[in-house]
Amino acid sequence: MLTDLKVKVGPQFYRYHVGALQHVPDVLAEYQAKKLLVVHGTVSWEKAQPRLPFLQDYQVVYHQYTGECSYYGAGLIEAIAQAEDIDFIIGVGGGKLADLVGYAAHRLNLNFGVIPTLASNCAPWTPLSVMYKEDGTSEGKSEHYLRQAAFLITDPELVIDSPVPYFIAGLADTIAKWYESELILAQDALTAEPFLQMAGFTAKLCKDAIMQDSAKAIRDMEAGIVSEEFVHLSEIVFAVAGMVGGLGDKYARNAAAHAMHDGMSKYLSGSHAFLHGEKVAYGIFYQLALEGRWSLIDELLPFYQELQLPTSLHQMGIFPEDQELIEKIVQFIDSKEKVHLIPIEINQAVLRQAIFDLENYMSEK
Repeated sequence: MLTDLKVKVGPQFYRYHVGALQHVPDVLAEYQAKKLLVVHGTVSWEKAQPRLPFLQDYQVVYHQYTGECSYYGAGLIEAIAQAEDIDFIIGVGGGKLADLVGYAAHRLNLNFGVIPTLASNCAPWTPLSVMYKEDGTSEGKSEHYLRQAAFLITDPELVIDSPVPYFIAGLADTIAKWYESELILAQDALTAEPFLQMAGFTAKLCKDAIMQDSAKAIRDMEAGIVSEEFVHLSEIVFAVAGMVGGLGDKYARNAAAHAMHDGMSKYLSGSHAFLHGEKVAYGIFYQLALEGRWSLIDELLPFYQELQLPTSLHQMGIFPEDQELIEKIVQFIDSKEKVHLIPIEINQAVLRQAIFDLENYMSEK
């Protein structure tokens, strides 16, 4: 029996369909919200604003965020909310913005809702925030708040009008849920745990649907067609995938693939040119190399090639010639508890060797 499992399923209210945004005022009425702080980006906000006519019925303060989910950015939101006596925050934008609004709302003890404008990760669903410095350097995460979003509501007609590479990165980030958690959840001590079983089933659902329908969903997105495949996969990326960690907590949230992402983001400045999901895609191959599951890398390779996902640091053009940087990444990965949940021998020597083994393996493909 587990005594350390924290189940945090998702937002209080969820809708995703054409016309869904008209239901936002219903939730605001439930929370008796009168003065709103709307946190937004730039291009995405230009596309979203015409779909939010209900905002004219409220007192609204608007704030354009800096582009990063940072402690500095959260401080700006806190100052505005306190000065303007805000009683509800709405975040309109991508994953970093959703993370920022969730963290700031926790600090302020305010309710918040999110309106995603793209499907690039599960940030709108999950009760944690991946933190960065303003220069894009990774700064860990904040998972200590216990509140979930009051709502996650958006419209596929809005989401489809976003950059295709972000969607592709979101698909990669989502299949990581399965590859990072599979061996952990398969351990005898965990297979009888109901919530962990549900997390595993959800992770597999996400992976199977993406492997089956991603090519069509991407083509439809490029053509601006709100097809069933696009709706289902975008929903899987920003909503269903978040249930994996919500149900499975540390046993199913992430492992070596995301630890490698964080290490790259912290120590390899060249990695900032890549999206979160692209770095996680490489991280999946790294974890599979760490586990010695080379046949799974071979199975995934055609999918990676079709979606043009990175497979090695050399391919990305960011392999560090400075051995000290590799050592820092290895030490960082080794410091993460989640990596040591993988049921294999984990030490710095093993973690280091997997980096070089993967580079050598991929150089022959």
